[in-house]
Amino acid sequence: MRTGKRIVLLSNAPRRANDAVRRITQIGVPAGLYHHVMSSGEEAWQHLYRRDDPFYAALGWRCLHIGSERDLEIREGLGLDFVDTAEQAEFILNTGPAGWDDRIEDYEPLLRQGVTRDLPMVCANPDLVVMHGNRLALCAGALAKWYEEAGGRVRWHGKPFRSVYDTCLDLLGIDDRSRILAVGDSLRTDIAGAAGAGLDSVLIAGGIHAEEFGMIGERAPDLQHIAAALRGNPYRPVGVAWNFCW
Repeated sequence: MRTGKRIVLLSNAPRRANDAVRRITQIGVPAGLYHHVMSSGEEAWQHLYRRDDPFYAALGWRCLHIGSERDLEIREGLGLDFVDTAEQAEFILNTGPAGWDDRIEDYEPLLRQGVTRDLPMVCANPDLVVMHGNRLALCAGALAKWYEEAGGRVRWHGKPFRSVYDTCLDLLGIDDRSRILAVGDSLRTDIAGAAGAGLDSVLIAGGIHAEEFGMIGERAPDLQHIAAALRGNPYRPVGVAWNFCW
């Protein structure tokens, strides 16, 4: 901040940006450490509100929301009629499982009904898993991936999809992508997304891939394991860091 660098925090949280700000403030990230916050939930909400492309214009207004009580703020201001079953719905808003211990199998009957009725799905968090405490929990992206593989139509929002990066660069006001560095712990979203947006990236090894990278206990990341994980992928981070500390 002292050198004039501008910072956008980009989250795959299925929540409005203001909600994300409140939550990161609660865990000790003060507003003075960044300039803007963008989230996958905010991008999804903006599209649902504007209805400014053919996919959204055709959605209808009866919505089946798959999500938890933590995600209810994303419903506000959209004028949607939230229903309880796939039979009543015109589309699905997916913000993730209701409980931290939920499994994909718990949602398969509902998802199959959605595929059968050809209900389009809006996925407001493309992450497959998230660290919850010291273990991994299922995210909306895992449900959306199952839905798409079963033949359902999904509109994805957030990392690694290009549109959310374009929004962040607009917030930064910087056109030259060579001057931007993306930092994240997920190969599938953070590192792949940065590459797709034409940005350099740094991989945080101590995140969701920590066990895969040999970081058991206080061990340093194993660079051979990281190289193996990157092998065959079209993206390469310019560096690797143990953790991300402010």
